[in-house]
Amino acid sequence: MRYLKTLAAAALAVLVTVGASAASPARKAKEKTDYSAIHGVCYNGWRSPEEIIRRDLGYGKKIGLNSTRTWLWKGMYDRDAKGFIDALGSYLDVAHDMGYSVMPILFNGNGLNPDILKDENWPSNEAYVRDVVGALKGHKGLLCWDIMNEPTCNDYYKHAPEEEKEARAEEIFRFVRKVCLLVKEVAPEDDITVGVTYPMFIEKASPDLQDVISFHDYRETRAIIRENYEIAKAQAEKWGKQMINSEMGCIGRSNPYDLALQMAEEYGAGWYLFELMINYPGWGEIHGIFYPDGTVRDPSIVAACLGIYRNRNAATMVRENPNREGYADEAIRRIKAAFHEEKEVFKTTSASTDDILEACEWAVNILEAAQMVPMHDLPSARIEAWRKQDPKERDTKAIRQFAWHLVELLKENCEIFD
Repeated sequence: MRYLKTLAAAALAVLVTVGASAASPARKAKEKTDYSAIHGVCYNGWRSPEEIIRRDLGYGKKIGLNSTRTWLWKGMYDRDAKGFIDALGSYLDVAHDMGYSVMPILFNGNGLNPDILKDENWPSNEAYVRDVVGALKGHKGLLCWDIMNEPTCNDYYKHAPEEEKEARAEEIFRFVRKVCLLVKEVAPEDDITVGVTYPMFIEKASPDLQDVISFHDYRETRAIIRENYEIAKAQAEKWGKQMINSEMGCIGRSNPYDLALQMAEEYGAGWYLFELMINYPGWGEIHGIFYPDGTVRDPSIVAACLGIYRNRNAATMVRENPNREGYADEAIRRIKAAFHEEKEVFKTTSASTDDILEACEWAVNILEAAQMVPMHDLPSARIEAWRKQDPKERDTKAIRQFAWHLVELLKENCEIFD
């Protein structure tokens, strides 16, 4: 009888365990994440239709990306909490299915409204965090929660009178710590971080509570970038944490992507580039890798994501000689031939613009392949634009001037003399 009672108790325990598992959302097994293996990108398209998300993330998979960092907006949650959480959950599902982890950002320090820091607004912030984190904690697609993006990158701190600046920083980071503690209460198994603007703020951002030290770097030279990494590395070692550069890469801040990526590799740090898509309006003028059709603005970015960098060693660089086999000479000859005009006294017959553009392509392909023209104004793009026009609508004079300009570029760069 005692055996039967014991057996029944054991069976009941199994049923209770199975029932609890069925009622709970799928949770990832807690294991130490290797953040040095994160090759990520900032991406704000998580509310897009699934086909757009899969298209965009598909571009990233081609260059080895494996994680996305994305901004959440409490204002959107306030308007439709269920829709907000459902959309985020769906995005995590899709991202995971495509081989990506996700770092959602709960609060954004950019454009921070200081009212959010006030005690009377804490209940609303707490409800938002408990609801979102509680719904998605342990999700198989979740990497970690970024508590606040760049807490000090806002007018409230940056434009504060000098005598108030430190107090405002303390106010902001008290709020950050409060959210850190709340997320750890709601989701003790989930990792958290704080994406500070500069490594100098790591000490203020509750590194004792973070699972990975996170900083941003858009600095201008290798020497300055190394200084930032050394600060972050010292903090990570002090607190016994890994470090990750969670925002970097900007063509408008003397922080080119290939430089930023090479420096991250030098320090063995995981990273997130800003950003995946070239968006306009938005940051597309100085940020972004892919256009919506999958083309890129700069192949060196793609190469650097794969760990392949420009050769900057003057001792080993081989200068291009595109006229080695006489192809530059031939391109010039073809352009001149396309300009041939058979003149009569009362009649002039000119070559068609199609003939001129075909000859121009010979020259353009040489100039672009040998890096002799700026990539921001690709001559091949101008040719394609003209070809899409009806021949009757083309600006013939502009095309002829373009062709002669190509001839001059080839002569100058290939040292061709008449």
